[in-house]
Amino acid sequence: MKKIISFVCCGLFFLSTLKAQELVASANHFIELLNADQKLKALFPFDAEERYTFFFVPRNDRKGITFNELSAEQKTAAFSLIQSCLSAQTVKKVQQIMQMETVLKEIEKRKENDNYRDTGKYYISIFGVPGAKTIWGWRLEGHHTSFHFSAANNKLVSGTPSFLGSNPAIVQNGPTKGLQILKEESDQGFAFLHSLTELQIQKATINSIAPDSIITSNYRVAMLANPKGIMYSELNAAQKQQLLQLINVYVHRYTKLFAEDLLKEIQQAGLDQLHFSWAGNTTEFGKAYYYSIQGPTVIIEFDNAQNTSQNNANHIHTILRDLKHDFGGDDLLEHYRASHKN
Repeated sequence: MKKIISFVCCGLFFLSTLKAQELVASANHFIELLNADQKLKALFPFDAEERYTFFFVPRNDRKGITFNELSAEQKTAAFSLIQSCLSAQTVKKVQQIMQMETVLKEIEKRKENDNYRDTGKYYISIFGVPGAKTIWGWRLEGHHTSFHFSAANNKLVSGTPSFLGSNPAIVQNGPTKGLQILKEESDQGFAFLHSLTELQIQKATINSIAPDSIITSNYRVAMLANPKGIMYSELNAAQKQQLLQLINVYVHRYTKLFAEDLLKEIQQAGLDQLHFSWAGNTTEFGKAYYYSIQGPTVIIEFDNAQNTSQNNANHIHTILRDLKHDFGGDDLLEHYRASHKN
């Protein structure tokens, strides 16, 4: 049995190493395809303050290089980099969210030359020098999409903050009518809530009104003070399993091995310390609602309350924050600075 376990562990390490090598190779291939002017836009030192910039709303002053500025070959390389960190399902969600800018442009009746909504205004930035023995990171960011990755010694250390949003949450008209990009996040949130007893729902509900957006916003340090709601330890076995399934929706936005590392950290920190809270409507999609999951190492938030009076709560924001390793964590930054002293 020990030999089998040892073999499996070695196999996982081998796969993890291969994945890390794929990440480094993908990043370097993307960089190699950039010309000198593009590199000036895309490349930053790892300890640049810019690495902590985090916005998921439309902006014209982001740093990095946009997909609009990339050739077809460069775009393919960019998506190879994205695929080295995110699951296939998440890559599809990112592509759909990018295309949702076209839907918004139509809904808002913007002129053809108005580029406020732009499917190519998504930016890639690389921090540090990608390598097997270096500390480095990269960021993908634009409207409703933001992923921050940090790596060290051929291993992905962090993938947060990570944000996905969708407006509209469910497309109401046009060629993509019925498209619901963040369906799992919504459906499984309601499914878990409705698995609770009436008394448990009362305990989980922290407010009858949903907040306007995610509470942690884009703050450099994520925190929901004094976690409230219902605790994992207060659930029955079936409810515990359902809550873990909901957590999995967010954690498995990443590649399998990195997601498993995140889950191990959540488990080791103590599942019984997880809190689930709900605010707003508890019965149906189309009215504002919010939920969060918080533990010693993780915060997950889901909010469907943006522009409620205009679109009947059809605008979703979701976020995952790793409280130990957000933006790579302080220890990684200090190690980088120590290794780069003259």
